[in-house]
Amino acid sequence: MMKDKTICPRFESALDILNKRWTGLIIFQLLEGAQRFSSIESSIGISGRVLSERLKDLEKYGIVERKVYNETPVRIEYGLTEKGRALEPVLNSIQHWAEGWIDNETLI
Repeated sequence: MMKDKTICPRFESALDILNKRWTGLIIFQLLEGAQRFSSIESSIGISGRVLSERLKDLEKYGIVERKVYNETPVRIEYGLTEKGRALEPVLNSIQHWAEGWIDNETLI
């Protein structure tokens, strides 16, 4: 007999944030360090419009920070906050699980 479990609202919110398409890949990419928009865009093959939306969302949640350098031309970089870097073990665990359990036939 299975016990009724309620899902913690914080857990559900965390999944909502990470479940948006491309979000996990953006965070994973930024684990390498702060990067410019065009670098993130080309590294993961995401459209500029979607990347802009996701970065704004991640900024709103305090996972990514946008740093503007007062140069000519202006340089903008995106990097993970402490909150964002705290996701590294989570993403590493997912990667480890995928390497053991996802085969070529399962790839999307």
